Amino acid sequence: MKRRRAREYALQMLFQLDFTERDRHEKAMADFWSGKRADREIREFTDHLVKGTLDHLGEIDSMIESVAENWILERMAAVDRNILRFATYEIVYRKDIPTAVTINEALEIAKKYSTADAATFLNGILDRIAREAKRV
Repeated sequence: MKRRRAREYALQMLFQLDFTERDRHEKAMADFWSGKRADREIREFTDHLVKGTLDHLGEIDSMIESVAENWILERMAAVDRNILRFATYEIVYRKDIPTAVTINEALEIAKKYSTADAATFLNGILDRIAREAKRV
């Protein structure tokens, strides 16, 4: 459950950063944690997901757009876009986390924070990203 909470925080932080200028990301991340009572393990995993996603954002966005037929990132709901981003980061760059776990967690978070149809939409994209990542 700790990692689920960390992923939810990562979604919230990435959502916020999606509308923040890049040179203000560090301050926005620090502001995010002020007033939150999260233990060290949750904070570390959240920060790792967010920083890793941001460090590879161009590549991640390209991967998502290459498999999301007839969709561009700007047309996707911001919540869905950012779930896809951190989940893609996990699938491609975090080999210590099983792909099935990452996809399941992303879908559960989508059910909580997005629309009723989001989980199906995200599942299709994440499944294709996972298949592409195994070819590399």
